[in-house]
Amino acid sequence: MTATVSAQGRDDTVGQVSAHGRAAADRRVILRTRRSRRLVLAVSCVLVLVLSWAGVVNGVTDISSARLLATLLPGGDRLATPLDWNEWVAVVQLRLPRIAMAVVAGVGLALAGATMQIITANPMASPFTTGISNAAAFGASIAIMAGLSLGGSRTLGTIAFAFIGAVLCSLLVFAIAAVTRMGPTAIILAGIALSYLFSALAAGLQYVADEQQLSSIIHWTFGDLGRATWPQIGIAAGVVFAASLHARFNSTNYQRFAAGDDVARSLGVQVTRLRLETGLAITLVAATVISVTGVIGFVGLVAPHIASMLVGADERYRLPLTATVGASVILAADLLGRLVLSPIIVPVGIVVSLVGVPVFLWLILREGRWSR
Repeated sequence: MTATVSAQGRDDTVGQVSAHGRAAADRRVILRTRRSRRLVLAVSCVLVLVLSWAGVVNGVTDISSARLLATLLPGGDRLATPLDWNEWVAVVQLRLPRIAMAVVAGVGLALAGATMQIITANPMASPFTTGISNAAAFGASIAIMAGLSLGGSRTLGTIAFAFIGAVLCSLLVFAIAAVTRMGPTAIILAGIALSYLFSALAAGLQYVADEQQLSSIIHWTFGDLGRATWPQIGIAAGVVFAASLHARFNSTNYQRFAAGDDVARSLGVQVTRLRLETGLAITLVAATVISVTGVIGFVGLVAPHIASMLVGADERYRLPLTATVGASVILAADLLGRLVLSPIIVPVGIVVSLVGVPVFLWLILREGRWSR
């Protein structure tokens, strides 16, 4: 009897030691995963800075890093010859706005794409799933053909009508989803229908436009960072920052969306309210960005997937990494567009699709091989 009790005690002790060992091993794995994710996020932030610097010093006329540092740093004239006045004006009024708009657009469209994929439970969703891009193109086409202006500026008139078209289309999509109570399915179906509708309307306007109007409309749809001014960048940055805060504060709730609406509700998530709030944030971000830059597609689709490949599905890390990946994609595309055919500048929207699609397909194929 005593021997039996003793053996049982040894078994219990061994079991406890084994359980503690497994728990310690699990904690080590969690810590390693957390450190690796933070490292990836830090590297992505450094990449944004490097690409931003490269965008400033490279272009039709190259400016050496040493000369730019000599201009920025006190006593830097001992390192190299500082920039002259014309070069400095070019940096401040031409290159820095492009870099700033690239970062704002990349962060905004990438986060909008990630959150759209979350609320629709569709990995192929993007900020343009609701038809925003075609609606914005339709609004811009109306403004260009009618010669509409805002505050005496035709550029502002085009921006305003593109924004209005995008917002009205997206709000209509989410209103249909709310009325039908079909949730993500209604968002996707209504978005596809309205996208075709506004595409047809925009094509109809292009068909009757004269040569100059048609050229302006097509150029607007290419997506160009060079048309942004500092006030426009400031407004876009404010909208993107507010949407980023909303995404950050709801990262845990977004994590619960992955388990389905019913499970999310049981965990305390107000699913309908959060979906509508997120939809409004996506609408404002995407409409603001594309009304200033024109249509820059693909970023909102590819950036969330690249982030998922690097850090997994934990939204606390995936969302900020998605933002930095989006900024890096547009910065790199803009830099390529300015260098490959210099002095011709290829619009960033074209470069993103030409370069991004093959890279994305390669990543998908590589991920598929790893998962087998």
